[in-house]
Amino acid sequence: MSVSRRGWLTGLVAGAGVLAAPTAQGSGTTRFSGHPGRFGLLHDTTLCAGCRACEHACAQVNGLPKPTAAVGDASVFAHERRTTDKALTVVNRYVAPEGARPGVYRKQQCMHCNEPCCATVCLVKAFTKTPEGPVLYNPDVCMGCRYCVTACPYYALAYEYDDPLKPRVMRCTMCYARIKEGKNPGCADACPTGAILFGKRSELLEVARDRIRKDPGRYVHRILGEDEFGGSSWLVLAGMDFARLGLGDLVDATTTPLPEIATSYLSVVPLVITIYPGLLMGMHAFSKRKEEVAHQERVAAVSEALAKANEETRTKLAEAAQKAEKQKDAAVAQAVKKALAEAEAAAQKEGAK
Repeated sequence: MSVSRRGWLTGLVAGAGVLAAPTAQGSGTTRFSGHPGRFGLLHDTTLCAGCRACEHACAQVNGLPKPTAAVGDASVFAHERRTTDKALTVVNRYVAPEGARPGVYRKQQCMHCNEPCCATVCLVKAFTKTPEGPVLYNPDVCMGCRYCVTACPYYALAYEYDDPLKPRVMRCTMCYARIKEGKNPGCADACPTGAILFGKRSELLEVARDRIRKDPGRYVHRILGEDEFGGSSWLVLAGMDFARLGLGDLVDATTTPLPEIATSYLSVVPLVITIYPGLLMGMHAFSKRKEEVAHQERVAAVSEALAKANEETRTKLAEAAQKAEKQKDAAVAQAVKKALAEAEAAAQKEGAK
């Protein structure tokens, strides 16, 4: 039986009281209820028509490629999709209970957690939680380990694998720049049915509770994102079991923030990620140094051999010259001796006459 990421993260709670709590206290991890007055978005799936205008608006606002399927094109619902580096939000269709309308639609994107796990596990602090609600990402300091992608329980982060020079972790920004300008996020403005509402999170929770209270038969009596994993800026209302909306792993999700319960577990991986590359780099550097030393030793040995060979050559040449000189002197002496002998013999012969 396979274990999903959400299921594994939820399962950490079972051992949290024994292991994680003491470690959390030692690391100074504390519960964070969120910045007061922060913004959020409420997605009412009972109002979503599946038009995907939000996908097109998101692409336009973020300068991403326009979705290939036009607004209203239902062919994309043939299979469940996930966010990618080119699509920061996607809408999927799920089968409704018998007797209900043919399909129910749910928008997926980064949930902008109150205590984002991606920020906790990031070694270089590339993620920050803003007072306005969005979780921001700084690609300039990102080291590309992608541990944030693995740690996210909502499967909302994607990586630019096709960018070899400056790959980034891509995810919904909750249109932070527009929020700072006093505007709504692009998806909220584009939604034609009012299924996406933007406002202060506290007020959106009241809106959601009021809808459940006024029409209890229409909604599941739960606001997804209010408490799961410590809560998030995105809130979801549903008219059927969340498990049938592809969120089964969150039905029994803990309300304790992941950074609080999993610091002791998750910190192991950053530690390994920190040490292992360093160890490999050290081994590589040692190997390179060893190769350089060996090369230098070989060069020195060759130079010494050449110098020695030159010295031996010079010695042999000198010896040869001396030998030649000695041979030359001997030859001259022999010639002189021979000439004297011949002269003496000639004189004796002349005297005899």
